[in-house]
Amino acid sequence: MQTDPTPLASQLLIALPALSDPNFARAVTLICQHDGDGAMGVMVNRVSEYTLGDVFEQMDITSADALLCAQPVLAGGPVHPERGFVVHDGSRSFDSTLRIGDDLHVTTSRDVLEAMARGEGPERALVALGCAGWGAGQLESELTENTWLTVPADAELLFALPLEARWNAAAERIGVDLQRLADYSGHA
Repeated sequence: MQTDPTPLASQLLIALPALSDPNFARAVTLICQHDGDGAMGVMVNRVSEYTLGDVFEQMDITSADALLCAQPVLAGGPVHPERGFVVHDGSRSFDSTLRIGDDLHVTTSRDVLEAMARGEGPERALVALGCAGWGAGQLESELTENTWLTVPADAELLFALPLEARWNAAAERIGVDLQRLADYSGHA
């Protein structure tokens, strides 16, 4: 387990309206890791076609909690769509847990899902399939091109707000009304 978060970790990337890549249009992405080799994040506002019950079934994990099994699984990004990423709070560490920030972690190991199925998992968690990735310097370049806004992540946005409200709500955290921005950009 890594103990120190990386430079942009725990920041949310908010796709600006001019972002033309359909994979990231209107996306809110939690940066989990960022260093000289690149960055990795999980989109936190797109639902996938799966529920947590589907994931449990695929992994031969049983849970009697119907509400938990009905929880939607997010589409975390176009990279590794077959891999699961659990963004969660709490101080408990699992086999493959990365600390993102204060009381915020991402875990990729099976044991966190098993704990959740038994009712012993983190208090708040979201499960995503896939992630977003950037090569060395790529995210920094995109930030200078005004493709993204950044805002510190917070528990309410990650775990309480409805998915469809997260894009606007994240930008509003720093006083930006995305509905008033043009969907194109230019350079003088």
